[in-house]
Amino acid sequence: MNLLHPGDAFPSVSVALAGDTLSLPAAVAGDYAVVLLFRGSWCPYCNAQLRAFQRAQDKLRELGVQVVALSIDDEPTTQALIDKHGLTFPVGHSADPTALRETLGAFLGGEPPYIQSTGFVLDREGRVIVSVYSSGAIGRLVPDDVTGLIRYLSDHEAAAA
Repeated sequence: MNLLHPGDAFPSVSVALAGDTLSLPAAVAGDYAVVLLFRGSWCPYCNAQLRAFQRAQDKLRELGVQVVALSIDDEPTTQALIDKHGLTFPVGHSADPTALRETLGAFLGGEPPYIQSTGFVLDREGRVIVSVYSSGAIGRLVPDDVTGLIRYLSDHEAAAA
C-alpha cells in the first residue's frame, strides 16, 4: 500500500465513465482538483458527501476546482446515483479496489472488498495538497474545508506574485 503525502505527484489513474474514460491527473491539469473515492451508492455517508460537493459546485468552479468521484459500483448503479442526486461532476464506476489500494493507498473494507472513503486535493500541477484516508464509514473531505483551503492558497499565490 502506498499512502500519498503532500507534495507527491498523483499517480496516473483511469476513471471509467459512461461511454468514456478520464485519465487523472491529466484531465484536471491546470486546475485544482478534488478526487473522491467512495464506498458505493449504498453508503449514506457517501451519498451525503456527493450531494454536498454537488451543492458546492458553483463555489468550487469559481475557485478553479474540478471534482471527480469514483467507486467500485457498476455502470448502471453509478448512473442511478448520478441521476438521483443530479451530479454534474464526473463519477467513475467499476474501479478495481485492489489496484486503488496499491496505487493510492485507499483502505478496503467488506467482502467482496470495496474502497473506504478516501479524498485528495490536488494542485494545478497534479501534486497532492491534502490526502484524507478513512478506515471506515466516517472521516472524509467536505466542501467547506476544500473551498477554505483553496481560497487560502490562491490568496497567498496572489500575494507572492
